[in-house]
Amino acid sequence: MRIVVTRPEPECASWVQNLGARGLQALALPLIRIGPVVDTRFVHQCWSRLGQYNAVMFVSGAAAEHFFALRPAGAGVPGTTRFWAPGPGTAAALVRQQVSPAQVDAPDAASGAFDSEALWRVVGHQVHAGWQVLIVRGGDEAAVEPPAEGAPPRGQGREWLAQVLGQAGARVELVMAYERTGPVWDAATQARAQAAAVDGSVWLFTSSQAIAHLKALLPAQTWQQSSAVATHPRIAQAARDAGFGVVWESRPRLDDVVASIESRA
Repeated sequence: MRIVVTRPEPECASWVQNLGARGLQALALPLIRIGPVVDTRFVHQCWSRLGQYNAVMFVSGAAAEHFFALRPAGAGVPGTTRFWAPGPGTAAALVRQQVSPAQVDAPDAASGAFDSEALWRVVGHQVHAGWQVLIVRGGDEAAVEPPAEGAPPRGQGREWLAQVLGQAGARVELVMAYERTGPVWDAATQARAQAAAVDGSVWLFTSSQAIAHLKALLPAQTWQQSSAVATHPRIAQAARDAGFGVVWESRPRLDDVVASIESRA
């Protein structure tokens, strides 16, 4: 059985290598490209008043890495600010950027739930009226606003979190620290993807956007013969909506994905 890894680089290559070390054949087909933003003014403005935020939430490890890559010379990390991560990978990225682990809040690594809802269960008790919270995100994600007073939270993920924060009385800002775009495939890459759609490969999806890019790249391809493992219920539903014949869910850690795939081999 071969695993098609669709994560952005450099994570994609790392996953292929780690899967190979576990005796699994893997194919790298990144479906998201990540790069720095062109206009860095807004990130620099956030850095200039970082100490004014009670909390900064990073949507991914890439968000942390790109935000800190734009850190102005001499800018410090305020000791009073909380740094929120939706999962252990993002938390580890913050620690690599010299953020004190004592300032980082994230869902427990053993919980298997790594998303905005899980993060809120960890940090919700911190938030008070008047708090200022910055959400650092990628450039493909639509800006969201807190709901009107008394309106129920709607949407999902970062949108949901921004709305819940607004209802708790927090002032939410969003800043774009990196760009997420679709890949450009040459004929050989397209042929590899088309073959993987019918040869029994299992597609690994860690983002709904990756599935959208795949559909755009291969609009005529049917997926009834294809299997997919997804690391979140929303991603699994996106794969089903795209037509994948067999879809199941797994916790997002590498060991859990491997165990999930091997259990179905």
